[in-house]
Amino acid sequence: MIDFHTHSFLSDGVLIPTELARRAQVIGYAAIAITDHVDESNIEQVIKQITKVSTLLNKNKGSIRVIPGVELTHIPPAQIPLMVKKARTLGARVIIGHGETLAEPVAPGTNMAYIKSGIDILAHPGLVTDEEAKLAVKNQVIFEITSRGGHNTSNGHVAKLAKAYGVKMVVNTDSHSPGDLITDERAMKVALGAGLDNTDFRRMQENAQELLKKISQR
Repeated sequence: MIDFHTHSFLSDGVLIPTELARRAQVIGYAAIAITDHVDESNIEQVIKQITKVSTLLNKNKGSIRVIPGVELTHIPPAQIPLMVKKARTLGARVIIGHGETLAEPVAPGTNMAYIKSGIDILAHPGLVTDEEAKLAVKNQVIFEITSRGGHNTSNGHVAKLAKAYGVKMVVNTDSHSPGDLITDERAMKVALGAGLDNTDFRRMQENAQELLKKISQR
């Protein structure tokens, strides 16, 4: 399992980053990105702290790969390009955009702003549009299929549109607590539940490996 979307107590998760990584490793994760919620109020502090602990954990031979990242969350669409640039400059290795989930009052235009800004993954994008899907392919933005309750309401729609236009997908957990972490077997069920098949799931695993390689070259 490679999971690019998790949260520690640096935002609204319940575990410190080290315990989150350890628990993920025990259930079979190969890599985990810690992508705590950020806006202008905490972005510098969160990236600095996650980068510091990730560097230490990655020194342990045979340990899980830990990736420092952020989830830009409820950013006004007009401010998204500057926040994406700032996150990259500060050292975030993976940038998640908090998409227009049906579970929260995310501002209209958020999905498009993140896609235009070239983030890595658009999380729980809700009722994503054809136009957004087309641009995601061009800008190499990945759509998330999520195991998170509430956010996963639109998985079927996201998967259908992604397949129609060739948008790459990955399964993420959006974990906030230990029980949110999942095995590969569970991830496959999440994909199947979204209307995808075994071949689609294998491609999603390949997409995760490709993104991990891309991150390694940054």
